Amino acid sequence: MDFALTDDQQAIRDLFHRFAADEIRPQAQALDRDPRFPEELFAQAGELGFFGMRYPEPEGNGSDLLSYLLAVEELSWGSLAVAAACTMQSLMGTFFVHRFATGEVRQRLVAPALAGQVKGTICMTEPDAGSDLFSMRTSAEERDGTWHLSGQKTWITSAPMADMFTVFARTGDKELSIFLVEQGAPGLSVGRFIEKMGVRASLTSEVSFDNTPATCLLGKVGAGIPALREVLAEIRLMTAAMALGVARAAYEDAVSYSLERAQFGKPIARFQAVQEHIAEMRTKLEAARQLTHWAAWRSTQGLENTDQASMAKLYASEAAMEICDRAARILASYGFANEYPIERYLRDARFTIIGGGTSEILRVNIARGTTRSWQGQA
Repeated sequence: MDFALTDDQQAIRDLFHRFAADEIRPQAQALDRDPRFPEELFAQAGELGFFGMRYPEPEGNGSDLLSYLLAVEELSWGSLAVAAACTMQSLMGTFFVHRFATGEVRQRLVAPALAGQVKGTICMTEPDAGSDLFSMRTSAEERDGTWHLSGQKTWITSAPMADMFTVFARTGDKELSIFLVEQGAPGLSVGRFIEKMGVRASLTSEVSFDNTPATCLLGKVGAGIPALREVLAEIRLMTAAMALGVARAAYEDAVSYSLERAQFGKPIARFQAVQEHIAEMRTKLEAARQLTHWAAWRSTQGLENTDQASMAKLYASEAAMEICDRAARILASYGFANEYPIERYLRDARFTIIGGGTSEILRVNIARGTTRSWQGQA
């Protein structure tokens, strides 16, 4: 296995690093203090082709998975909140529409969504249904050839400005289906804005459906879970790349500070206690990156990567939390002050241990995958 980047992959990383450094970072603190959807940055990401990276031509640009993850890491290095808004559009908010929409709906929505002109989101989580999707209560009923949805969703990213909603709903006992609902549909309402610890510019709200007519069914009736499995590993690797980005930002800031901050007549980078933090941060960052890139490589080789993506996401997100914490320790009081971005990194990083599957549920899934593989070898 050779994880050296190709010329095209290096060019993509450089392109999005410049965008993050020149455009995103100068606005990151302000977006955190006064949360608003990053409309201009979102549009610029669309102009750079980010939203179409994981989709084939002619609607997308057909980039490989590792190239996409490199772009995600750079956006997250700039601002995890901006990355969260952009990745919702580039994957979960558009995947099922691109995968299943046909005819007039496809012509009207897919290309504009991949350009960022039509905003999308996905509605799965409910007040009483998170990891346990089969406890979902939102239901869909077909009447006169139209599906009508009723129920409540929560923690819906980009809901306040979404033009289209991909909605998971119950269509039978232990049966979930996927529907497209468009803004303005009767009975659709975007409710309470959820104030969060971090990723504040990635706006999150509740969404309700009251006998709301769907634009169309996406895929077949009852095919919701199999369709979700098609993209779940990629969602987890995307979240791992987000964790890498915020962790790298914290690591770089902490190392730079340790070389500039002097105590007892020398830079604190020369103190063993600080060196221990730096060594652990660098090691975990590199380990997380290699695990993530390895899982992406397996995907491009057509190899099974369900457990590998879960391991990468689990390790990268937990490592990000530790790296951001160690960075805050190096800055000491300044790591607690909002004049430095370290405290924002620490708050934002917590998002990565929840999004894409919590660390707790991932551990369960990895353990189950391990026992299944052992039983298969027996």
